[in-house]
Amino acid sequence: MASRHQMKEIAFSAEELAKDKWFSKNAMGRIECRLCGTTHISEGNYMAHTQGKRHQSNLLRKQEAAKKDVVPMIAQKKVAIVKTVRIGLPGYKIRKSRDASTGQRILNFQVHYPEIKEGLAPKHRIMSAYEQKVEIPNKDYQFLVFAAEPYETIAFKIPGDDIQQDGTFFTNWDKEKHEYTLQFGFKLAEKKAA
Repeated sequence: MASRHQMKEIAFSAEELAKDKWFSKNAMGRIECRLCGTTHISEGNYMAHTQGKRHQSNLLRKQEAAKKDVVPMIAQKKVAIVKTVRIGLPGYKIRKSRDASTGQRILNFQVHYPEIKEGLAPKHRIMSAYEQKVEIPNKDYQFLVFAAEPYETIAFKIPGDDIQQDGTFFTNWDKEKHEYTLQFGFKLAEKKAA
């Protein structure tokens, strides 16, 4: 009678193990719990582990993390990826100057977008040398990037000095001429007292 009962338990545990997603056998023939990262000598030892405190707390932690990651279907939005055919590089002019009274370096960029899509305005971004993947990063430089559909994105390598955000900094999008202007000055180096 005891052997029949034991046989039923073994058959039941084998079915249970087949359904257990954390159960696996390694190359050495040992049983592993993928949830806890533990190794077990026998199936019985693994079954005892699954009823233990460590395995149960890891299961709870995993379930709580899964609840946080679930986003309601209503909140998810499908974003259509639009592939635009690029028509080449825009024309541009760059002017370098200095303020006569302060000696501040000023850069003026005029980028011409004659075939920009209706209702769009160009965008610019100042990018660290460490963000770009084209050149080996150099802390002495940064990149000024211009983008507008359907043109290729263009970038200019500029000095890595701090840019003054007030006074000389301005942008303008002229819709009639299709010209984007960006001007900024670099902060003046502080004079050190002797």
